[in-house]
Amino acid sequence: MQLNVAHHYCESINKTIRRPTRTVMIGKVPVGSQHRIALQTMTTTDTRNVQLTVDQVKKCADAGADIVRITVQGKKEAEACMKIREQLFKDKYDVPLVADIHFQPTVAMMVADAFEKIRVNPGNFADGRKTFDVINYDDPREFERERELIEETFTPLVLKCKELGRAIRIGTNHGSLSARILSYYGDTPRGMVESAFEFADVCRKHDYHNFVFSMKASNPLVMVQAYRLLAEEQYKRSWDYPLHLGVTEAGEGEDGRMKSAIGIGALLMDGLGDTIRVSLTEDPEFEMDPCKRLAGLGERAWGSGLGVAPFPETTRDTHTFTRRVGDLPVQAPGEDLDFRGALHRDGTVYNAVSLADLKQPEFLYKRLGAKLAVGMPFKDIATADSIVLSEVPAAADKDARRALRRLQEVTTHVIAPIEALAKDPLPGAIALVALQQAAAGPVTLPEGSTRMAVQIDGTETEDELAAIKALNPIVALLATKDGVSRLHSSRRVFDVLKRHGITTPVIHRITFPAGTVRDEIVITTGSLVGGLLVDGLGDGAMVECPGEDTDFLRTTAFGLLQGCRMRNIKTEYVSCPSCGRTLFNLQEVTDQIRTRTGHLPGVAIAVMGCIVNGPGEMADADFGYVGGAPGKIDLYVGKEVVRRGIPMESACDQLIELIKEHGRWVEPAVEEESKELVATA
Repeated sequence: MQLNVAHHYCESINKTIRRPTRTVMIGKVPVGSQHRIALQTMTTTDTRNVQLTVDQVKKCADAGADIVRITVQGKKEAEACMKIREQLFKDKYDVPLVADIHFQPTVAMMVADAFEKIRVNPGNFADGRKTFDVINYDDPREFERERELIEETFTPLVLKCKELGRAIRIGTNHGSLSARILSYYGDTPRGMVESAFEFADVCRKHDYHNFVFSMKASNPLVMVQAYRLLAEEQYKRSWDYPLHLGVTEAGEGEDGRMKSAIGIGALLMDGLGDTIRVSLTEDPEFEMDPCKRLAGLGERAWGSGLGVAPFPETTRDTHTFTRRVGDLPVQAPGEDLDFRGALHRDGTVYNAVSLADLKQPEFLYKRLGAKLAVGMPFKDIATADSIVLSEVPAAADKDARRALRRLQEVTTHVIAPIEALAKDPLPGAIALVALQQAAAGPVTLPEGSTRMAVQIDGTETEDELAAIKALNPIVALLATKDGVSRLHSSRRVFDVLKRHGITTPVIHRITFPAGTVRDEIVITTGSLVGGLLVDGLGDGAMVECPGEDTDFLRTTAFGLLQGCRMRNIKTEYVSCPSCGRTLFNLQEVTDQIRTRTGHLPGVAIAVMGCIVNGPGEMADADFGYVGGAPGKIDLYVGKEVVRRGIPMESACDQLIELIKEHGRWVEPAVEEESKELVATA
């Protein structure tokens, strides 16, 4: 079924079909729907250091990069680019190079002689340095007249690239929209798209079509909306230009991989994307592994025709983010346990627990994120809200049952299969029933159980899904059946639930085979579950993998929720990827700041290596730490610089002072370390 054109952003809503795009040549590398996804990264060296940059490009190419981007700040860097390209050719490396240009049209003209592609940022290519001045356009014609400056500035580069066979990326950044666009469209996905189209119109006017689009943002929700709107508007215009996918300033480690997976993976599963970059604060060659995993996920989905039978989707709004909020539990008379903590209003996290885990209760409590006091667990900000058992300890196993009871008493509840509870009743346990079984006939709760949960596998009929309303479970676990597309079947499930007025909380349950590597768990979870949460479809997550550390699975689920802007359990960091413009060691400084501020949930701190990615990319941050000059740091509150030119040695201390001044600081908690944990370490 094709969507109404107003929401037609992909080829199909029930099946992953790659969006048809033309082929754009970036040197020797073809980019478009007739080719595999091209993998990109960006150097972190000083571009003026020719040999160091050449060596890093080689490392990236050897690691699998098809295309490598290099920052080009000025004429000296442009001159170095000539030597970099020449040396790479001498060394038998013909990997295409991309010049990253901000503010400098004349530099773009210079480097087009050497590099195969030029990246321009519509937010500052013609409009100059970033400002947040509001311009009053009472007459829309005045806004249009200012397009003439864009055309005048951009046309020479277009003509040169056409003549030389170079490519251009028209790369809009959410955080660096021009004052002109911000004043007219606001800080919106629509503004991002219209900003890019102004530049695309210049290209098309001169019959130049060797260009691609990108719509980057540090917030995956904004990024996904912008790319969808971009694709939708291309459909309306019968355009077929390829898309470069990437999350700006994704960060480091699992957090960076998760944010990239949420943004990039969600789009790939809808058939969008022709070239990708996973932006991390690590050395660029380490971006290649998650990049390959994401590309593989998308290509397998396209190649297999992953999907479900057509269904009439009528409730999902791809233009405006609206989160589905399920009903939280209400305490019933006579219940001796408090079930209100079984779910969390901002997003719920469940963990699978085995009988073996129960043999070391204090160690388990810690892995579940609980605080300990005299060996007893207490819920903390990132404690699993409930646990799920596949089997129940026998009545004779007093220690295991005591461990479970202590969790129940602090509202980390126990969910277990109804069959297991019928055999070995566990007081207060929530009985888990397959929805198809529950819908087929009356459900008798086991002795000691007063609450029921249902499990959905995505293949249920509409009548079976509608039965949830009468069953009134405390929660539904959405565990997609093997071989069924999680994204598409879940969209159908949520559509049915909404049409029937069912507000039962739904937790995504995703399971991996034993031995699955951690990066694969993060990338797949972010892509498949994150691809639903970016549309507000879901109330939480449960990630399980037999034999994997419970703590890792829990923090992965929490990272997913935080990346989808649901539940904040730790400080959020927005870090620009290191590049030749960076004025300090980004990873070292970010680690230093994280060590001292990582206990501030709800606080977002931007760590930016230079002014180019400074105030603009801090759109989502409360505080900013930005390289202003060598050895000097500027501190921001929101988008406003409040302290300039601070010596780097004292900048972290002054950042903390600033956080305190604005009432966002709390002292780190001191945790008790139990004897059992010490013995286990």
